[in-house]
Amino acid sequence: MNIAAHFPLNATASPTPHEVRAEKLVNPGFGRVFTDHMAIAHYSDEKGWHDLAIAPRQPLTVDPACAVLHYAQEIFEGLKAYRGADGSITMFRPEANARRFRKSAERLAMPLLPEELFVESCRALVSAERDWIPTSEGGSLYLRPFMIASETFLGVKPSSDYIYMVIASSVGAYFKGGAPAVSIWASENYTRAAPGGTGAAKCGGNYAASLIAQAEAIKLGCDQVVFLDAVERRYIEELGGMNVFFVFDDGSLATPPLSDTILAGITRDSLITLARDRGITVREEKYALDQWRADAASGRLVEAFACGTAAVVTPIGQVKASSGDFTIGSGGPGQLTMSLRESLVAIQTSAAPDPHGWLDRIA
Repeated sequence: MNIAAHFPLNATASPTPHEVRAEKLVNPGFGRVFTDHMAIAHYSDEKGWHDLAIAPRQPLTVDPACAVLHYAQEIFEGLKAYRGADGSITMFRPEANARRFRKSAERLAMPLLPEELFVESCRALVSAERDWIPTSEGGSLYLRPFMIASETFLGVKPSSDYIYMVIASSVGAYFKGGAPAVSIWASENYTRAAPGGTGAAKCGGNYAASLIAQAEAIKLGCDQVVFLDAVERRYIEELGGMNVFFVFDDGSLATPPLSDTILAGITRDSLITLARDRGITVREEKYALDQWRADAASGRLVEAFACGTAAVVTPIGQVKASSGDFTIGSGGPGQLTMSLRESLVAIQTSAAPDPHGWLDRIA
């Protein structure tokens, strides 16, 4: 089908005044400033995908028996659109998000959204909301595609009806003045995902399961939490919402291997590609918490960082755990960590060539 023809713009009758929008974009923070429109589509077993549109952003009205409220059939994605120095507007690797969205839908027994529909919904929304992209350094338009089960029914079965939406949020730089090294709590009591579960799907339940450990981390003075595997409780998997990398004294990188308990991060994949472009050895292998501690103490491990769409790359300076705390390198951002971050951000913002064709140019 011609997806573009199915996303007509139904413009809001009450757009945000220019001066109000300009004030909001001065310091938008993250995830609190939203645009005037959203993409929306409906699915039913009888009609398939229908009623696609770019519509005014407004509250949802759902029945108290709406399936998503009781059985948590819900998935989402996160990606960004950027305004380049040359005035161009691009999205970063939307087709990768589209593929992952389909995999998440399959795992949650939800209808598979055509990849071209996913990408076009994001393109159409960015095109309509281009004036909401901040011009400040580090600013972007964060897109949140998501799908929920919308059937009114109490019963444990896949829903027959779904709503797909994309909302957009103007965001600033995640960290002001650069990316500081964070401290993380290694949770040895709580796990994020187990083999055979939904760990590789981007669904809200995975994040809900991480919140108690994240709260524990904050209480103990840490910024984030990192989870161990659910079987042996030894091997590093990922943070509450980010993948993790380790940098060794021989210049090599390592990251936990993908499995059904680890989300296949698009930032993760991009960094592996950029590192290998430089001739850096990148190993995808299991890495235990006790080995991490020993390597940090011996100096074999010199840097560590987490990565994800929101913050891009976050250096890790200190790890706290009930089995013993340790500091990584100097405790500050590492040289390779920041170099890889700068390379990726430069491509995302069109400040450097895009050799892998990751940018989807909208204007």
